[in-house]
Amino acid sequence: MIQRSLTLFAGLFVLILVVGWLMGLPFTSSRLVEAAAYSLIALGLNIQWGYGGLFNFGIMGFLMLGGFAVTFISYPINPQFWGSDGPWMLGRALIAFAAGALLVIGARKSERIGIRGKWKGFVTVLAWFVAYCVYRSQIDPAAAYIEANAGFVGGLGAHPVLGWLFGGVLAAGIAFIVGKIALGLRTDYLAIATIGISEIIRALIKNMDWLTRGTLTVSPIPWPTPLPQDYQATGSDMFSSLLLARGGFLLLALLVLGAAMWLISRAYAGPWGRMMRAIRDNHIAAASMGKNVTARQLEIFVFGSVLMGIGGAMLVSFTQIFDPSSYQPINHTFLIWVMIIVGGAGNNWGAVFGAVLIWLVWVVSEPLAKVIFDYVSFWSSNAGWGAIPEIESRSAQMRVFVLGLVITIALRYAPKGLIPEAVRREG
Repeated sequence: MIQRSLTLFAGLFVLILVVGWLMGLPFTSSRLVEAAAYSLIALGLNIQWGYGGLFNFGIMGFLMLGGFAVTFISYPINPQFWGSDGPWMLGRALIAFAAGALLVIGARKSERIGIRGKWKGFVTVLAWFVAYCVYRSQIDPAAAYIEANAGFVGGLGAHPVLGWLFGGVLAAGIAFIVGKIALGLRTDYLAIATIGISEIIRALIKNMDWLTRGTLTVSPIPWPTPLPQDYQATGSDMFSSLLLARGGFLLLALLVLGAAMWLISRAYAGPWGRMMRAIRDNHIAAASMGKNVTARQLEIFVFGSVLMGIGGAMLVSFTQIFDPSSYQPINHTFLIWVMIIVGGAGNNWGAVFGAVLIWLVWVVSEPLAKVIFDYVSFWSSNAGWGAIPEIESRSAQMRVFVLGLVITIALRYAPKGLIPEAVRREG
């Protein structure tokens, strides 16, 4: 298994060199930074699916939470917002939200004062209705005021790495709520539920213009490392400054990825990992041995979501733009699942290998297809058969075809992934 892994990673290294030779160092360095972020996200899904058997199709929602988090933390302060009545109006909305939450919690505990059965259900529904009305009575005028006078809330002007950490914390909080609601469902129902929750998150972030600017986007998001302009200011030429800046970002991303790999590997190699494998393989038997299956599944769901939130924040930091409308399920959910399927579920190195390989295939297939189409179109035109129409759109569609071809080949010859899980069994 070790020899196979080393061979595959050597082949991946050769592929990276070929891409660098064909596409150039600036293109390749950007793709490697993105691949590092996607590796972290794939590790998060590997924790949930490979370790715990949890079918999470809501990855896109956690990536958006991470992107919003780093935008909110690192984007410069908006003086128009802080110099207006916006903060006071938002404070009242938060108080109304807290009061509504306490009202709902009180209604759910109403059996302590003798309210039971249908009356408890009626009181709970009424509490939700009142809480909703109270909250909307405060947030709607606050949102309208902020959009009219300040545009949006803006950021806090802090270091982007703090935004990455906040992205993980925010994703963990939402994952805890989602897990408490959905983890009791069967595997297929869990997948459907997480899809729905992801779409809810996307709709909220996309339409809360007062907080996220919605489809207007937020840019430029600060980098955690020096920008190319900073190197140019010290006398570096444009090409060198570009490589130095992206190299610094890549080094930081690899440090985060390496720390996550080390922590996950340490945990999975110990008693916690053995317990998670037991729950994944036979949760009924694990429960009969006294393990709290639902609590452990919630734990692993939250841990995986933390990495997704951090990875989503890293991607937004690197691209320097937060655009909620750019998040699509095929790019930010399906693609991550392909990385795990091809790389190998339950194996951290397999997840990283799959992430880098699939991301390179995804981003290179379009320009490569365009070159091939242009050549064939030139040849067919000279032969009198006519040119290939709509080459740009056809080239973009080839990415999906190539991805499907990779999945088919991988499942045919390596159904457990190219680097599958290796479980030690004591004889």
